[in-house]
Amino acid sequence: MKSEIKTALILGIVIVIGLGITSTALSTLDQESKTITIQDTSSKTGIDKSGFKTAPDLVGIAYYLNTTPEELKEQIKDKVVLYDIWTYSCINCVRTLPYITAWDDKYEEQGLLIIGIHSPEFEFEKNPDNVKMAIDKHGIDYPVVMDNEMETWKAFENRYWPRKYIADHEGYIRYDHIGEGRYQETEKIIQQLVEERATSLGIQMSAEKSLVDIEEFEHTVFRTPELYFGYHFAQNRNQLGSSEGFQPGKIVKYSEPSKIDLHKFYPIGDWENFEDSMELVSENGSIKLLYNAKEVNIVTENNAELEIFLDGKPLPIEYAGKDITYDNILTVSEAGLYNVINSEDSASHTLEIKVKGKGFQIFTFTFG
Repeated sequence: MKSEIKTALILGIVIVIGLGITSTALSTLDQESKTITIQDTSSKTGIDKSGFKTAPDLVGIAYYLNTTPEELKEQIKDKVVLYDIWTYSCINCVRTLPYITAWDDKYEEQGLLIIGIHSPEFEFEKNPDNVKMAIDKHGIDYPVVMDNEMETWKAFENRYWPRKYIADHEGYIRYDHIGEGRYQETEKIIQQLVEERATSLGIQMSAEKSLVDIEEFEHTVFRTPELYFGYHFAQNRNQLGSSEGFQPGKIVKYSEPSKIDLHKFYPIGDWENFEDSMELVSENGSIKLLYNAKEVNIVTENNAELEIFLDGKPLPIEYAGKDITYDNILTVSEAGLYNVINSEDSASHTLEIKVKGKGFQIFTFTFG
């Protein structure tokens, strides 16, 4: 074989391997992965647990909400524990909370303990007052621990929001689910493990077979991916459509685009570039976006009034998100997640957000 052909073949193999590695690495960024691992719980006695991992200790916890370190240490003994790794501005996490709070109500007295491990994506999510408001908003009564330095996240060897691990009453992890969905399957595992616990501890308990009935959010198959405004978070993603591009640490005057492309955002006005966000430094500014989805959310910080336009017209009521305050106005007052667009069907639209409020900070667009 000629040396040129050998070289071409070797180069081709290297490219294929490289693409495979890149694909694997990027898959860890997908917050809606439905990958699931289930450990066999069909046998209630005599289970060989030598191949199971035990749940790690909760380490590096900055704040304990709805509990204290001493109370949690006692609560966890002999309990089936559902560890929910989440963060309050993550829409995928928020969609799972109605199920988790319902399971808490239903199975707490049967030996289930839910622990919310709040591992922040953004700096403002490290503020306990912000997290307290979120747990009040979503009716969370179970313990929430604030893993601000991601030490417990690392102890679980986790890479995703949200993620649920369920440990049996002896502390062995028997179930592992990434992302949204599989709620009935997850609840059946809870039922099996609390029944297994009762048998092991000699507790009389009537078997619960009914399942929580909550309508599940249906994702659009073809939708715009999450868009990051921070230059560090947006690495390896071609999401900022403006010709000025990202300019780390600088205030950039972004001009009105002559055209806009699908799945890209275009800030207009003077915006400062941060690792995780952009901040408006002029009194007024705007953001344009051509998206495909049925739901649009933003993650923001600092007070501002946002005027929303869809396809060049004030936002129609049939597209108004849950957080639109009146007409086509969204008032931002707390750091977190806001629903801008909420419609029945997925379609492509041009969204324009006109911002009144110097200091307005935006982190991401997310879609459903």
